Amino acid sequence: MRALHVITGLGVGGAEQQLRLLLRHLPVDCEVVTLTNPGAVADGLVADGVRVTHLGMAGNRDLGALPRLIRLIRTGGYDLVHTHLYRACVYGRLAARLAGVRAIVATEHSLGDSQMEGRRLTAGVRGLYLASERLGRTTVAVSPTVAERLRRWGVPAPRIEVVPNGVDLDRFRFDPDRRLRTRQRLGLPETAYLIGGIGRLTAAKRFDVLIRALARLPADHWLLLAGGGPEEHALRRTAQDAGVTDRVLFTGERPYVPDGTPGPDLPSLTSAMDLLASPCPEETFGLATVEALASGLPVLYSSCPALEDLPAHTAAAARLVRGGPDAFARAVTATRAMGPGPRTAPEAADRYSITRSADRLMNVYAAALAAPSMSPSPQGVPFS
Repeated sequence: MRALHVITGLGVGGAEQQLRLLLRHLPVDCEVVTLTNPGAVADGLVADGVRVTHLGMAGNRDLGALPRLIRLIRTGGYDLVHTHLYRACVYGRLAARLAGVRAIVATEHSLGDSQMEGRRLTAGVRGLYLASERLGRTTVAVSPTVAERLRRWGVPAPRIEVVPNGVDLDRFRFDPDRRLRTRQRLGLPETAYLIGGIGRLTAAKRFDVLIRALARLPADHWLLLAGGGPEEHALRRTAQDAGVTDRVLFTGERPYVPDGTPGPDLPSLTSAMDLLASPCPEETFGLATVEALASGLPVLYSSCPALEDLPAHTAAAARLVRGGPDAFARAVTATRAMGPGPRTAPEAADRYSITRSADRLMNVYAAALAAPSMSPSPQGVPFS
């Protein structure tokens, strides 16, 4: 089987890194097209031996990108096209249909209750999404929570399949030697209690809550923010205003797997942490929380469908926290008072092994390829 993955961009982000991880485990001949931004994840894919093509799309309304994508799909001889993220789903599904590909799958990574990839869920966004969704065979939801949101939007339930995000459990397994090396590299005092936050530095992630919580905690508490994004300057200013600048570490974007980037990779950072905190109130899966559990960390979270969809006993070290800095400061204090637990992955992490996710996605591919052909003439897809 030859498959083409079409994604909006390949900077360091959850969906982008999840794609790279999946391609390492799918028994499929895969290539990737990125509409924009062939960033660090594109470099990583190339290092893995995956062909990556940059379409050079100039913006959301760059309709000239559509014929280029159609030609690329036609000449590639692909059996299946799999799209990721909003813009790629809109353009990619239409291009695949016009190119004559009958098996078209899309993954919905980022549909929240009020936003999708930072855009407000207006009637126009929803209408365009639903119009393009009809051009595909299956929409994959990364959690039952996202599947329910898709159904509420109007996507027919038989067209939705749940394939959770996956974690490379071996990569995230706790390593005491890696912990020591990474903490030394970060310049942490031996007695430092390191709170971690992982994700894009955007307002929606609410990492400012963790900085303000840090200001309410004793001086041996430190905060490490692993990620890059537009809010970094504002977060640094928040740390300065709160008087904790010297206890907040910004690592920038961190890859999931070593790719030559200077600095520790993400599993090294989770080994160095003592606790993971995720104050984002609206997640579609909660990948950082599951990765932290895979590293044996206790976690505090405001939203994590990956855990909310499982029995509580599968992640005993995870605690739901509602509220702002005071609530998180109290939760950190209570967690630390319990003392360090064994740094072993709980059952919840095992349920989200990347090998399981790859197997489930292969079942989706097989069903899409076996289904009857669809009409090759899509109608009524607006681009405004």
